[in-house]
Amino acid sequence: MRKALGLFAFIGFTLFLLVAVASLRPFGEPVHTEMDSYFIEHAQAEASANNVVTSIVFDYRGFDTLGEATVLFTAVAGVLMALRRREVKV
Repeated sequence: MRKALGLFAFIGFTLFLLVAVASLRPFGEPVHTEMDSYFIEHAQAEASANNVVTSIVFDYRGFDTLGEATVLFTAVAGVLMALRRREVKV
């Protein structure tokens, strides 16, 4: 029973991966949306930045970037606290 369940899960996952790979776009052909054109046309006027990527990261998605930086800081602080050395008092 356990082997059959494992085989069923393996076949299901393999089929899922094959369908996912078959539905991918050809490399180098991303989906163009209206937002792409909007950012390219209005980034310099609205954000006063010459680089479109910079204006998106820091102006349009500033709170998202702040959240990512907070998560990264918390992860680094947690790892440093976990790996610190403690003195053994005798």
